[in-house]
Amino acid sequence: MPMQPWFTDAKLGIFLHYGIYAVDGVAESWSFYTGEVTHERYMKQLDGFTASLYDPRAWADLFARAGARYAVLTARHHDGVALWDTAHHNLDVARDTPAGRDLIGGFADALRARDLKVGLYYSHSDWNHPDYPSLRPVQPGDVPPSRFSHAEPGAEDPAAWERYLAYRDGQVGELVDRFRPDLLWFDGEWERTEEQWRMRELADLIVAGNPDTVLNARMLSHGDYATPEQGVPLRAPDGPWELCLTVNGSWGHRPDDRDFKSVGQLVRYFTETIGLGGNLLLAVGPREDGTIPSEQTERLEGLGAWIARHAEAVYGTVAGLPAGHHYGPSTLSADRRTLYLVCFDAPREAVSVRGLRNAVRRVTVLGTGGELGHRVTGGLHAVPGVTWIDAPAAEDLDAHATVLAVELDGELDLYRGSGRG
Repeated sequence: MPMQPWFTDAKLGIFLHYGIYAVDGVAESWSFYTGEVTHERYMKQLDGFTASLYDPRAWADLFARAGARYAVLTARHHDGVALWDTAHHNLDVARDTPAGRDLIGGFADALRARDLKVGLYYSHSDWNHPDYPSLRPVQPGDVPPSRFSHAEPGAEDPAAWERYLAYRDGQVGELVDRFRPDLLWFDGEWERTEEQWRMRELADLIVAGNPDTVLNARMLSHGDYATPEQGVPLRAPDGPWELCLTVNGSWGHRPDDRDFKSVGQLVRYFTETIGLGGNLLLAVGPREDGTIPSEQTERLEGLGAWIARHAEAVYGTVAGLPAGHHYGPSTLSADRRTLYLVCFDAPREAVSVRGLRNAVRRVTVLGTGGELGHRVTGGLHAVPGVTWIDAPAAEDLDAHATVLAVELDGELDLYRGSGRG
């Protein structure tokens, strides 16, 4: 099935890890798996999860101001606590917490009211389901197994595993039928093989309910796009992709984590990602009451303000120049006739572009319209010279990243050779 065009055009999504782990501000699910806190203390958080100030319309308004085109909410993390009133009940916020209601329907409605696409995160694994630790992986994964995830050697229970898969498929089917997500963001796939997960059957179930659903690569061979985490790749993954990045160092709400990335750093991550043809999925962690901390809100709004000033270089573009042609990220208009060069630092004399066979018609500073002189030096036979663009005036510089729009005399034509021998 071809990739949905909205995804590759979106550029920015917001990732929300929202669940009972926000009550005490501990790591989502992993804190009891690794023993950071006891399982008893972790589950006690059920009693404190209220969602008392949860306002998905305010979320959607914030995401729109940030320039995002989609958002992904953790419908169920590895701890097994579903954010909706599931008929396939193990744990959910409607029955088992003071929140007492479904939290996904309002999220989906609020996003669609702002013309944002709806993404839902769902973990294949459930470390609180009694039938989950009934099987062992055929091949060991990267994460050490625990009593929450794997049966003891010789204690496998195939019947229990079948019940677990029925539970998982039932919940995923509910998400598709009730909330019609545009994207399903799976996780936890490392604990079993594709065959043990029955990925083909799960993919068939999803596509039967909504053939346009986008699936991430944690559906293994049935995924539509790659999901690197926390570090910009040096080489773009094959096909569509998305970088998952936290605003501080944590996925969920951890008030002791004050290591917030600056707006300038987020602009760098964002432009480096879209310059390689990917999307940025930027993660924030709401408090248990549903409010997003001001430090995260301010950074989303700061990134959104930069995007709004430079929207022409963001939306409707594709990956720009390969490394070595320009010292910074770049994007390219869909008609391949305008290059957008990102400059993080103020150019001292000129900005250079190497290997450009095209003549340049005009160069302007995006956001201010200031026009810049340009010229070519050198070049021999098939090897083009260097295109030099005059440095922008101080009043044309952006506080985080200045973007130069380079209008070409035709579709981008690059020289990639090693020079005349």
